[in-house]
Amino acid sequence: MGAIGFSAVIIILVIILAVLSSCIRIVPQAQALVVERLGAYLDAWTVGVHIKMPFIDRVAKRVNLKEQVADFPPQPVITKDNVTMRIDTVLFFQITDAKLYAYGVENPLMAIENLTATSLRN
Repeated sequence: MGAIGFSAVIIILVIILAVLSSCIRIVPQAQALVVERLGAYLDAWTVGVHIKMPFIDRVAKRVNLKEQVADFPPQPVITKDNVTMRIDTVLFFQITDAKLYAYGVENPLMAIENLTATSLRN
């Protein structure tokens, strides 16, 4: 019984260490993690070491905070003298609020594309 009890203790310790090590998150530069507790928004973690509660907290979204480039297909535009032109659009954008990016719009990239197309037409 001594060997079985000792191996059971070692197995339990390994499981506890695995759970604890999975709770430590290191967030690199230019990224943010959106964390939910029991399905509700808790916080947006930025650079550094963070500890989440096991089985209660989860990382809902990993957000890239670097400046990004989006190339959209050409958009037809009508000028003041009723000439139709096609304008090719390249957009540079940077996410500044990870919470709004994760929860604000269903598809943020499509929303950016539609806003850009609307602005170009005006």
